[in-house]
Amino acid sequence: MMMQLPETPNQKNSLFNAMNRFIGAVNNMDQTIMVPSLLRDVPLDEDREMGSLKSDVDEGDMYSYYQLLKSIRTDIEWGVRCAAADERRKESMKITRVNSSASISSSASSSSSASSSSDDDEEEDEDLEKQFQFHLTGLQGVLSKLTLQANSLTKRYKQEIGIGGWGQ
Repeated sequence: MMMQLPETPNQKNSLFNAMNRFIGAVNNMDQTIMVPSLLRDVPLDEDREMGSLKSDVDEGDMYSYYQLLKSIRTDIEWGVRCAAADERRKESMKITRVNSSASISSSASSSSSASSSSDDDEEEDEDLEKQFQFHLTGLQGVLSKLTLQANSLTKRYKQEIGIGGWGQ
């Protein structure tokens, strides 16, 4: 029996809200950036918030990071396996448009069977909880940084095309 609690400031740290903030920032970026090709060859390192990413992105320009942020949004919305399969499907359609029978193998993940008669179950449960909390904290931190960077990329794009000070 769960009680519906009013939203508290602590809920701003929920994974759900972190994902929504990131998706919202990427959607805003996507709607603002009408001509993504203008981002090509614009270096990331001019911006404090994005300079640290230069080594992580192959080309090190705003366009490649724009694509990366959109890709991460797709992974969150559809799941990594679905997004990867969709990407493979697009690639195969580019390469051979004639071959319409593109078979995407979605191998079912083998779920490990838990033995309920084991004495280690309680210890394993504790480890799972610690693992979950560790990964949750890391994911929230990464999503926060990605959200800031999507907002920063949007702002940079506006500056590049000269609408930095206009409305909105």
